[in-house]
Amino acid sequence: MSDDFDDIRRAFKEVTPDADPDRKRATLARAQENFDAIQGSVRGVRHKSERGIWSRAADGVTTMIDALTTRGGLTATTALVAVGLVMVTPQGRNLLTPPSKPATVSEDQPLIVFEEPAIDGKVERREMAEADLADAIESPAPELGIVAEEVFVDDLGGQSLERARPVEQFAISEAASPSAKRLIVEPEIGIVVPESDTEAFSNAESSPLKVTTEEPVSTFSIDVDTASYSIIRSSLTRGMLPPKDAVRIEEIVNYFPYAYPEPDSTHPFEPTISVLPSPWNSGTELVHIGIQGELPAIEDRPPLNLVFLIDTSGSMQDANKLPLLKQSFRMMLNELRPEDEVSIVTYAGSAGQVLEPTKAGERSTILSALDRLEAGGSTAGAAGIEQAYLVAEEMAGDGEVTRVLLATDGDFNVGVSDPAALEELIAEKRESGTYLSILGFGRGNLDDATMQALAQNGNGTAAYIDTLSEARKVLVDQLTGALFPIANDVKIQVEFNPAEVAEYRLIGYETRALAREDFNNDRVDAGDIGAGHRVTAIYEVTPVGSDAVRNTPLRYGDAEVVGDTSGELGFFKLRYKTPGATTSILLEQPIQPNGQPVSDDVEFSVAMAGFGQLLRDGDYLGDWQYSDAIEMATAARGDDRFGYRAEAITLMRLAESLSK
Repeated sequence: MSDDFDDIRRAFKEVTPDADPDRKRATLARAQENFDAIQGSVRGVRHKSERGIWSRAADGVTTMIDALTTRGGLTATTALVAVGLVMVTPQGRNLLTPPSKPATVSEDQPLIVFEEPAIDGKVERREMAEADLADAIESPAPELGIVAEEVFVDDLGGQSLERARPVEQFAISEAASPSAKRLIVEPEIGIVVPESDTEAFSNAESSPLKVTTEEPVSTFSIDVDTASYSIIRSSLTRGMLPPKDAVRIEEIVNYFPYAYPEPDSTHPFEPTISVLPSPWNSGTELVHIGIQGELPAIEDRPPLNLVFLIDTSGSMQDANKLPLLKQSFRMMLNELRPEDEVSIVTYAGSAGQVLEPTKAGERSTILSALDRLEAGGSTAGAAGIEQAYLVAEEMAGDGEVTRVLLATDGDFNVGVSDPAALEELIAEKRESGTYLSILGFGRGNLDDATMQALAQNGNGTAAYIDTLSEARKVLVDQLTGALFPIANDVKIQVEFNPAEVAEYRLIGYETRALAREDFNNDRVDAGDIGAGHRVTAIYEVTPVGSDAVRNTPLRYGDAEVVGDTSGELGFFKLRYKTPGATTSILLEQPIQPNGQPVSDDVEFSVAMAGFGQLLRDGDYLGDWQYSDAIEMATAARGDDRFGYRAEAITLMRLAESLSK
């Protein structure tokens, strides 16, 4: 039997040609060149010599596997391979290094790691030394995108964070590839660190207290957005207080439905003004302005063309991002009429249309396209917006309403090289009647500031969806208001009477402030009110002669102030345009000290305004605390049909606990 096996081995050996080392090297070189060409790689920037020890260990394991030629070799290296695999896993590294010892970044040669989408949709991780970074960007075929502004180094046990040396910002040449993602620093031992928190919020310093004799007029644009409240809820339910810049008080107040009086037939909305004592300052009063928009019969609405512009970049893969987005749009689809049209445009590295305009009645076709979406690649937001507008223009018809609905985590890291130009594009498109609304998903790299800017310039709304319940509120219960405006460029101006009001301050609306002269200028853009929308604004005013006056009289100021002797606290004015009009309509009325009756709706909205000020560490609350806000909100909870107010009280209790 042994002789038979020997004969077989000799026969195989005789027919097998001898290995040609030169040919093998040439073949491998060609294969590498082909791979690099497909990936768009530049071999000159690949880091070779300064890699972390775990990366080198992994290379060693690979080399040993390639060198296996005998059964003895396999036996001898199996244990080493196992050790190598343990060493390159997080659990294995934890066994070798105490978790309390923080990792450090080499000051001499930290390793740069970046991710780049491959043609199969997966993400390729690339490395280089920081010293090579500038040369790579300036190379004839640069392949890097945005450099992280700051980085954090995670320790080996995942127990603590230590700030690492920030990566230097390098100028990105115009030829830079739009496919690259953020750069991050890898600790010297070779652990790849996740990107740091890159959230950015749109806000400004709280409105200051103003002296009526010096500045009697307050002017601002209305705001019906609710994103801030949802972001606050997301933070509190994760066990942390929200960033102060994430707190926009007007969006907290306007999150809730209020039963303000319905408008009459003269105007599409009705202002209701109430005056009540301030709960946080005994010597001041609150002027509460509530505006209720009309809700036309739903059967009267025109046909709708809706472009879903969906961010499918790699950062959208978390469960509370693209998966939640798909579930949310499923619910929204049920609210559309069969004759409405839907198209889907996605962007990740480049933009593309994945669903041609399709009647909403073809539900299975739309859902099939939606279900096929997967996250991967970088975020070419500008290209996606331009593509969505092109599709919207093709769908638009006479008498129809066309809208672009952008769903994203806000991580615009490619293509938005000139935000001002992008805002100008969106402002230009709104003049054609195509508005842009924004839906934010997920946390960690939420660019709220960009989302707010785009929504405001696009005459749309900005909302943040953190739960399926919030998706139903925004995309089902309030869909009509979000898509069908009843008034454009709505501005409010209040002139306070210096004979009655010594000081005043507007609570919230810091990012919506307008110059006094903007009120009468119909070319100045402002917020819109959708069908059924409600808007609330609250001023805190200090009556003349009150002990709560904070500013002492000027020595050389007017000895006597000639004011209105009728007892009016001020004069309320509102301008708006009917959809499609270019000339505004003026609505005005005096603010009387008695005002309208104070309802539970008014009391609850005041409690929420106080809650927002507490979250921002407000300077004008005295010793008013979370417990006071909770007590006031609980007493005014009223008819809480959907449980929104009960949820808010729970969030207030969480904030109280976290603030201690």
